[in-house]
Amino acid sequence: MTDHPSLQPYVDAWTQSMEAISELVTSLVEGEWNGRTECPGWSVRDVVSHIIGVECELLGDPRPIHSLPRDIYHVRDEVSRHMEVQVDVRRHHTGPEMTSEFEYTLIRRARQLRNEKRSAEAEVNSVVPFGPRKLPLERQLMLRAFDVWVHEQDLRRALDKPGNLDSPGAQVARDVFLAGLPKVVAKDAGAPPNCAVVFDVSGPVEFMRTVRVDKDGRGSVDSSVSLGPAVTLAMDWETYSRLAAGRVRPEAVADRVKTDGDADLADAVLKHFAVTP
Repeated sequence: MTDHPSLQPYVDAWTQSMEAISELVTSLVEGEWNGRTECPGWSVRDVVSHIIGVECELLGDPRPIHSLPRDIYHVRDEVSRHMEVQVDVRRHHTGPEMTSEFEYTLIRRARQLRNEKRSAEAEVNSVVPFGPRKLPLERQLMLRAFDVWVHEQDLRRALDKPGNLDSPGAQVARDVFLAGLPKVVAKDAGAPPNCAVVFDVSGPVEFMRTVRVDKDGRGSVDSSVSLGPAVTLAMDWETYSRLAAGRVRPEAVADRVKTDGDADLADAVLKHFAVTP
């Protein structure tokens, strides 16, 4: 356990998802490693490589010296280029090589987290999902728990092994997604001042939240009920998480999303729903 109780829930969520991923991939045959995931451009092997690479960087390991091919279509900026190096360098690794490196990285990183002495406010390096930068340790660990849960779900859908939609990592993911809603509604979707948009989510993680746009066009989110919202969007938790993580386009899950109110605003919100890069 870390020295700071506020960090432990994120460490526990990260650990649970990492162990679940280990269990998912340990028995894969070679062909399954090449299965396509909903994470744009990445296979099962690529997702696992990404997780290994990020954790190695947080352990302080040197980054690989590696030149990326020029034809990787999903590499569009410096953040995605930074992420892709750790993935591409492992693209020819075998299944046993992948699982052994994952297990070793998990052991090393778990030991590091158990022995963590820094305060929750300490500024530390972060890597994903929003690019390399300095963050408070608590925020870094929250984003790690979020990221590995999202990738666990990528792997589960690719391998047709659903589960853990209500795990500790799912609760962390909900909080990260909700924190991005005011920007989605007020700025990206251009909701007019003095309106409200309601999100009604059912399933393993159930909640109702209202994003309110004030007279100056600033958004905020709360759990109080809104009377006469401009838009209400209702969907199940898995659909919400796939949309918010940019894993699926709104038209692909139109049958799983119910909208009520201003149709144009609803479409704009769904178009800008993803809060991850």
